[in-house]
Amino acid sequence: MLELSLDSVLWSLTSLGMSDGEFKDLVQRFYALQNERVEAYRLFEEGHQAYLRTSPHYGFVQYRQLVHEITLAFGGISKEMIQIKDRFREVYGRSDLAQHIERMQEHEKEKLELTARLQIAKQNVLDHPGTETHQEEVQELKYKIIKTIAAISEVLQDFKYDSEEVE
Repeated sequence: MLELSLDSVLWSLTSLGMSDGEFKDLVQRFYALQNERVEAYRLFEEGHQAYLRTSPHYGFVQYRQLVHEITLAFGGISKEMIQIKDRFREVYGRSDLAQHIERMQEHEKEKLELTARLQIAKQNVLDHPGTETHQEEVQELKYKIIKTIAAISEVLQDFKYDSEEVE
């Protein structure tokens, strides 16, 4: 049975040009990117609320610009997450952490799609008051988003637990 001490693993990583500090930096960057996502969602929601307040004529040009900026932000975050995932897998041999990031990316993609559908559903509620199906769709989408957020939280917990094994 092979037993490795933390010191020998860290020495091996350092001798290969991969410091414990870099690993910790990647973990911290992962959390920072996830916080950036949360902030982007907050801005997206605030912008959508402002857009809905312009009903019935809607300020579509401004909202379209917001959607463009949010799309760029999410794209940049996603690209960097993939780079971190690849680094964990290829440099550190941490396929467990890479898999957590893959799961996170899948859940975040689902959340973004649901959020876009929810925004359309909310506009439909305003545009067609009294139509019960639109209100039901809003409630259904909110529920799905809550479930997706719970799945994201679970992945974050798994990532936290597994990433702390090395420290």
